[in-house]
Amino acid sequence: MPVSDLRHVPAARPLDVRWIHGSISAKHNADPDIQIHWYDDDTVILRQNMAIDYEAPFMFLLFGRDRAVLLDTGATASPEFFPLRAVVDELIERWTSRRGRAGRQEYELLILHTHSHDDHVAGDHQFAGRPATVLVPADKSTAWNYFGFAAEPDAVKTVDLGDRALDVLATPGHQDSAVTFYDRMTGILFTGDTIYRGRLYIVDWQAFTLSVDRLVAFCDSHPITHVIGCHIEMTRTAGVDYPVLTSFQPDEPPLEMTVEHLRTVQTALRDAGPEPVRYVCDEFILWPEDE
Repeated sequence: MPVSDLRHVPAARPLDVRWIHGSISAKHNADPDIQIHWYDDDTVILRQNMAIDYEAPFMFLLFGRDRAVLLDTGATASPEFFPLRAVVDELIERWTSRRGRAGRQEYELLILHTHSHDDHVAGDHQFAGRPATVLVPADKSTAWNYFGFAAEPDAVKTVDLGDRALDVLATPGHQDSAVTFYDRMTGILFTGDTIYRGRLYIVDWQAFTLSVDRLVAFCDSHPITHVIGCHIEMTRTAGVDYPVLTSFQPDEPPLEMTVEHLRTVQTALRDAGPEPVRYVCDEFILWPEDE
C-alpha cells in the first residue's frame, strides 16, 4: 500500500462544536463524563471532563470496514468516574447497527496511543478481557516494535482498518515513544502532545526539532485538513496559557489547527536556538523539561 493515496483529496469539515471546558465548581459540574462529537459518520472525537481530571485530554475513535481504532484512553483509570469502555462500546454498537453489521462482538477494536504519559493510557485496563480487542501498550519498546519503528525509525508505517488507512510517523521529543497519526480518509493529522495549543513540553530538544521538521515535510506532500492535538491549554489572549491544574477554561481557542501552526512551531524552534529555552508564542509555549 502506498504511503498516501493522493487520488483521494479529503474535504475539510468544520468542527462545529463547543467543547466542555470545566466549571467554576467541579463539585457542581453537570457536563457529561465524556463529550462525544461525531466529526463525520466514521470519526468520533471524545473529550474527558475537566471535573474528572484537569488534563481533559481528547481521544479519537476512527471506524474502518474491518476494525476501529481508539487513539489514547484518557487520564482516569476508574470506569465509575470515567466510563470510557462503556462509551466506546455504545459508539461501536451504534456504528455497526447503522452499517447493518452483525454486532460489535465480531467487530475488532484496536487501541493505540500517541505516547505513554499517564493521561493518555490510564483507561487501558478498562479494556482488559474485552472480546475482539487488540491493545498495544504505549511504551516505546512495545509500540515501536508494533509499528516497525524499532528497525526503521524514519519510515512512515501504515495501519489498515479496511478501506481506511492511517499513516504513522515516529515523532519523539515530547516523549521518546511519541508518534503522530495521519488519517487519509479525513486528512486529519493527529499530533498528540507534540503540537497543540498549549505548553509544548519538550524532553529532547533536538529530537523534537527533527520531529517538527518531519511533520512539516510530510504535510508538504499530503492533503491536510486539520492538525489536532490532545489538549487545549492556551487562552484566546496571545501568549497567555491557563495555569497547570486549571479545571475551568471558559476562554479556550479551537482544538483544530492548520499546517501553518506547524510551520510557526518550526520557526520558533529556529529562533529559540539549539539549546533548550522557554519560548512564548501567541498560540503555544516551548517548554523544555526533564522527563
